[in-house]
Amino acid sequence: MTIKTRIVGAGIALALALSAAGCGGSGEEQVYFLNFKPEVAEVYDKIVAAYEEETGVKVKVVTAASGTYEQTLSSEIAKRNPPTIFQINGPVGYGSWSDYTADMKDSDFYAALSDKSLAVTSGDGVYGVPYVVEGYGIIYNKAIMDKYFAMPNKAAAANSIDDINSFAHLKAVVEDMQAKKADLGINGVFSATSLSPGEDWRWQTHLANVPFSYEFTANGTDVSGTPAEVTFQYGDNMQQLFDLYLNNSTTEKGQLGSKTVDDSMSEFALGQSAMVQNGNWGWNQVAGVQGNTVQAENVGFLPLYMGMAGEETQGICIGTENYFSINAKVSPELQQQSLDFLYWLFSSEKGKQFVTEDLKFIAPFTTFTDADQPNDPLAQSVSAWMNKPGVTSVSWDAMKIFPSQQWKDGFGANLLSYAQGSMEWSAVSEDAVTSWKAQAEAAG
Repeated sequence: MTIKTRIVGAGIALALALSAAGCGGSGEEQVYFLNFKPEVAEVYDKIVAAYEEETGVKVKVVTAASGTYEQTLSSEIAKRNPPTIFQINGPVGYGSWSDYTADMKDSDFYAALSDKSLAVTSGDGVYGVPYVVEGYGIIYNKAIMDKYFAMPNKAAAANSIDDINSFAHLKAVVEDMQAKKADLGINGVFSATSLSPGEDWRWQTHLANVPFSYEFTANGTDVSGTPAEVTFQYGDNMQQLFDLYLNNSTTEKGQLGSKTVDDSMSEFALGQSAMVQNGNWGWNQVAGVQGNTVQAENVGFLPLYMGMAGEETQGICIGTENYFSINAKVSPELQQQSLDFLYWLFSSEKGKQFVTEDLKFIAPFTTFTDADQPNDPLAQSVSAWMNKPGVTSVSWDAMKIFPSQQWKDGFGANLLSYAQGSMEWSAVSEDAVTSWKAQAEAAG
């Protein structure tokens, strides 16, 4: 081959390469989603294929290997054509990636978010929008509750579950139900408060999230990282609800140190209790218990009422560690195309079908009706609470920044000591504050 022929051949190859780039090759800027969840990688492949077929817009999807997302994001975001859509795990993740997160406050995608308090914000900007949520609260058995409400000799003023919208109402109903437990056919209103080591996360993390969430909100605390100090100023409120659990239970306090979450959920499933604190993930536990008597249409959530001011408008605890962010470093056109893709996924009939049936997400958007949600009855209750007018969910952000697992384990051990009568609540509260400060300093 002559030199001239090689030069012509090279020129043709270059022209073909440039043509390929112009037709969507690897050199072309395009919407690029860096996926966090390997278990749904194939679903996203189907989603982008459907989106391209419907709109003509190509979306590139890359899925990070399990446990490597931050590392992969750090590598990909530095490339010539970086991800235009990526994920952060909440305020802490925003703190790490704030230079790369675009403000989404004026987007249709953010406008469709059902509870705006769930978004990651800074000032008046919106930098992370949650796309899947979970929720927890007090799960109740409607059949047992209705049996109580129909009693002619009930002492509480409530006539339905909807009348319980504060700790005072909850306490009145629970204590009267406990007094009438034989007539109701239950062993206690609440399932066992599982306090054995490793089984106490419902209290030392989930229950504790509520008073600390109120504290951080009241004081304007920066929740992008663990605060150096806390006061546990709403600790007495937590004590009120914890005492209600302990005093109106299926199980004597002295036995709680050996009880597990499975024990607690089994009691609820068998109709031995009317209420149990847990999350929407608990439905599979209930439904899977041999001899389960709880029907899907008879479960729902109540918020964790503790006697907080204004709690009549408090919702259940809803949160996630899964937020979409848009890369602020790419062109405005790519940012908008990325937002268009996300809005299509969570608003179009085809997109919502993928979300519900294939991804199996509880999607926190007003574009989803009850019919668009997963079949799980507790997932449907989470969605209903998110969309209740005038109700504000309690964020999970507080428990994400507890100083350490050691702090949570120590707090749980103290809760057990309190339940068994060997520790005063004042000591539980004091240790929560002092150990928080010590472990925050050690981590810092």
